[in-house]
Amino acid sequence: MAFGLVPLEKRFKENIKNYQLDMLFDIASLSAYFASVAKLTGMGILLTDRHGEKAVSYGDFAGFVPPVETELGFKVRVAGRTIAHLYTKEPGGEVGVITDLEQEKLFTCIVARLEFEGEAAFSRMELSLYADELEKRLEKEQYQVKHGEKKDPLTGVLNSTYFENRLKVIDRSETVPVGVVCVNINDWKYVNDKHGDETSDRLIQVVAQILKDNGKPEYVIGRCGGDFFNVLIPMCEDDEVSHYAAKIQSDCLMYEDPEFAPSIAVGYVVKSNVEQKLSDLLSDAEYEMFDHKFSVKNAPGYMERLQSK
Repeated sequence: MAFGLVPLEKRFKENIKNYQLDMLFDIASLSAYFASVAKLTGMGILLTDRHGEKAVSYGDFAGFVPPVETELGFKVRVAGRTIAHLYTKEPGGEVGVITDLEQEKLFTCIVARLEFEGEAAFSRMELSLYADELEKRLEKEQYQVKHGEKKDPLTGVLNSTYFENRLKVIDRSETVPVGVVCVNINDWKYVNDKHGDETSDRLIQVVAQILKDNGKPEYVIGRCGGDFFNVLIPMCEDDEVSHYAAKIQSDCLMYEDPEFAPSIAVGYVVKSNVEQKLSDLLSDAEYEMFDHKFSVKNAPGYMERLQSK
């Protein structure tokens, strides 16, 4: 996960939407099973996915268009969501009409069995993914312990807590001037929704690396939120802050990747008086950043570049 683990119950409810029939069942095995059932009962059997696409069919269903929005047939549900529809047809009869009580009981039991097996398969896969995410989280926590909890495990820049500590030290030292830069990744959520956590995490890493590559050893760079970074530039020279801001924006725009087009909004101010507090100036820089974000996202060609990936 990008910023934290989703509770297991919530992820089950959400992630079942991403599962198709053939992800939960071996269609070849289902086909062999329903072939036996059709032969035993003499019934026509049609199994479709949730959208009405045929998965298994035995018998005459010519001209039949599965009405997935109606109650005709049986719904196969997993984790509270329909993942398949089962339709039956007696010889010479209508689809969905079973006149034999014992056969109706049989198909009700078949649906219950499918739901049980589908639920088990879904749970196994989701729990395996969840375990992997827990392991990655543990690795990140171990990394933080190893590095004295100073660095953000995803990017290698300072974490928000240690950044705040460095900020207070610089304030107490009465160092001036100090450049204060606020950086936010534009439309990180778009990348996350379209490509998933791994790609959106990589976008964060790319931007962090650009911030580091353009910085100097004395720069204090911290990841202070999911897709937010702050940078302090002690004893900055004339125009150093503005040049840094321009360069990191330029490098993001020049970066080539098949899955995302990096773009950042940047706001900056300079502490020139020892009476000023860097925490207050961070708020000013953040205001400038949001003003810049509005300009960037409304600039010609922005959406085209974003959506081209």
